[in-house]
Amino acid sequence: MKFKTTLLLFGIFILLFAAVYFFEFRSQGEKDVEDMLISVASEDVVKIIFINEGQTIQFQKEEEEWLITGPIKTKADKDEVNRLAEDFTNLHFERIVEEEPSDLDKYGIPQKQVELYISGQEQPEIIMIGMENPLDNTFFAKKAEETRVVLIPSSIKSLLEKKVFDFRQKDIFKFESDQVKSVKLRAEDVQWNAEKEGEDWFLRKPVNALAQKSKINDILYALSNLKATAFVSEKKQEEEIKNYGLDRPDYEIEIDFPVDNKQMTFFIHKKDDKIHATSSISPKILQVEDSILADLKKEPSDLRNKEVADFFTWEVNKLQIHKGETSLILTKNDEENWQFEEPALQGVNQEKIQSFLRKMEALESQEFVDPPLNLADYSLDVPQAEVRIWSGKEEETPKELTIQIGKEDIESKTVFVKNKRFEYVFKVDSTFLEEFPERAEDWKSSSEEEKKEEKD
Repeated sequence: MKFKTTLLLFGIFILLFAAVYFFEFRSQGEKDVEDMLISVASEDVVKIIFINEGQTIQFQKEEEEWLITGPIKTKADKDEVNRLAEDFTNLHFERIVEEEPSDLDKYGIPQKQVELYISGQEQPEIIMIGMENPLDNTFFAKKAEETRVVLIPSSIKSLLEKKVFDFRQKDIFKFESDQVKSVKLRAEDVQWNAEKEGEDWFLRKPVNALAQKSKINDILYALSNLKATAFVSEKKQEEEIKNYGLDRPDYEIEIDFPVDNKQMTFFIHKKDDKIHATSSISPKILQVEDSILADLKKEPSDLRNKEVADFFTWEVNKLQIHKGETSLILTKNDEENWQFEEPALQGVNQEKIQSFLRKMEALESQEFVDPPLNLADYSLDVPQAEVRIWSGKEEETPKELTIQIGKEDIESKTVFVKNKRFEYVFKVDSTFLEEFPERAEDWKSSSEEEKKEEKD
């Protein structure tokens, strides 16, 4: 009996809860609609006037970009202005304070004002904002054409405190990194030139070598995204250039855009713990964060690619090895399994080939030997072994590379190797030599593996 009573009471509770939830949800939905101070599409805003404690900032939209047209004329930070438009075109109010106030001064209205000019609408939407309510940090506000005073959310506080600088585009040196074809850096202690060939970057000075693509791209990204922490000059004069040390900068970086037949040079100088920057195509001088120096200080040796061979094991589809009297060629079949092409043997130990390729892929230089050099000094005039690798996706032209193995130093456990693509020599850890087959049969699969392959 008690169980039935409990069950009945629980059922009544569920029904009451559902009813309360339904009516609360419904009233909340109606409340959301009723409590909108303004509701228009933010993308339809074409002009904004923001009056902030005596300072008037004007924004004008041109296509998808925003410009600041007053008190200065310059590009705006699109995200910041879009946020201003979005927050004030869908503006809720918390509650009505007074329907017909006789005195707006007691609410501090207007300390700030936002005017939104909407495409296709003759008159702007004007929101007048007063002082902050000390009880809950909301703000007193009203629409210009309405009498009532309301409280709008505290979440807009940070937006209301923004000045002209906050709305400015700060990465004014922005450029497309993938369009850059050469970089030249000159500094007191560091100088290097790099050129792009296809998808690769090569150092040309002080050494001719493959560069680590990611590090060159990091430098270009850092320059392109160099942001102002302050604008120290809107239209630089010769005296200002000298004053900030930009006539004899710590770093001078020249970048070329052959497609656009354009060249840009950055000038960066540190003075009194402040970093100042300008460019050959900008009239402005900026103060910037010092994080840029970490990229620019890199030595040419830090930029070199230490990988002996650039390939992915899983993309390799053909392998040829010569070592002493041993010579073999292996290829992948349609099932992505390795098979002997020469000599004509049956059954391949798949794991041994994969292990060998992974070791080759992971080879990194401990030291470089740059020209001029005598290959005989490193036993590379007649290499003790040679590995040829073909790789690439099915739809691509196979990429071929050749690695030559030279003199081994047993004591230091290192060996000299050469990628035929480059003029220089790598000194690497020699443990990968243990993976080489002494004869083709070393890479044959065991009888158990052969049976499994036949069964598959």
